[in-house]
Amino acid sequence: MTKPFQDLIEFIKSLYPGLYPVPLHAPIFTGNEKKYMQNCIDTTFVSSVGKYVTQFEEITTQYTGAKHAVAFVNGTAALHIALQVAGVERGDEVITQSLTFVATANAIAHAGAEPVFVDVDMDTLGMSPVALSKWLKSNVFMDAETKSAVNITTNRTISGIVPMHTFGNPCRIDEIVAVANQYNIPVIEDSAESLGSTYRQQHTGTFGLVGVFSYNGNKTITTGGGGMIITNNEELAAKARHLSTTAKISHRWEFSHDEIGYNYRLNNVSASIGVAQMEKLEEYLVSKRQTSEAYSTFCKSHSIEFFQGLAEGKANNWLNAIIMKNRSERDAFLIATNDNGVMTRPLWKLMHKLDIYMHCQHDGLENSLFLEDRIVNVPSGVRRLNS
Repeated sequence: MTKPFQDLIEFIKSLYPGLYPVPLHAPIFTGNEKKYMQNCIDTTFVSSVGKYVTQFEEITTQYTGAKHAVAFVNGTAALHIALQVAGVERGDEVITQSLTFVATANAIAHAGAEPVFVDVDMDTLGMSPVALSKWLKSNVFMDAETKSAVNITTNRTISGIVPMHTFGNPCRIDEIVAVANQYNIPVIEDSAESLGSTYRQQHTGTFGLVGVFSYNGNKTITTGGGGMIITNNEELAAKARHLSTTAKISHRWEFSHDEIGYNYRLNNVSASIGVAQMEKLEEYLVSKRQTSEAYSTFCKSHSIEFFQGLAEGKANNWLNAIIMKNRSERDAFLIATNDNGVMTRPLWKLMHKLDIYMHCQHDGLENSLFLEDRIVNVPSGVRRLNS
């Protein structure tokens, strides 16, 4: 093990004393979680009907500035419905990034569409507006009758663009939306990892037509499993809520459904955890930003490249990342850390390399391939506000 690696391992252990192994991002419960969960049990409101579901949605709109929020059972389900209400139809294509978690591409597939992968920016890890514009100019024509963007090669409609704010780092979302508007394509923001992140003082998820959050167990806040759609469009929010509750027509006792819906609504117990977690979110973000600053200072003094996003963005620092010189150094670091009680992980395998998406169109993905060989995530959880 090289000395910089050894020093970094000891530094990480000093950030999280008493933890072995040091987790990548463990949940933390320091607020009213037990109290609110007990209330669910005491009142018997444990399913998708209950005050905490409504409260969780209301708190989310207040925090993000979005006009509407709809709570879901997980982020993948939320993204699936977000695509559907945004107008994505079976047989369409949706542009996204290959550098993402598989749920992004899977949600597109669940909607019956096919992903197209474009490259990311090196300084955001998120979709590059330049790469997006270049691909659209070379591969799309505008249908004069429908005013839709159509893929020259496949003759399929491009009905959505899904950029992701990778590890909570805001991408150049305003530029992406501007490019999308030129082609009349809605933007659905995959903000699964970026609750608490802003770009030019506006919360991620509020730039596109629809945004989506995830509350999986390893996210900045958690509901155990959960997701949320946010939008400023009242009609789309109502449609999303309707589809998430099996498309049931409201009635005191009759069960009638007007289209194929889904049992995707978040339950009240999970929402109660979410309400308690939202009460602590700003405290958690302070801790996480202090940790990121500590990593930055350490890495600078040890000639280790530490990823830092755009100056115009304020990330939630969900997962901090270091950039190795090459894949061999990356793999050596992964072995050294995990063998010595520090949990680290590489980037996800790029989507276009998976058998299930290997056939999809892409633009060469030069930056994505470079980053896949070098990025390593290091422990980034809340440090219980005492370090």
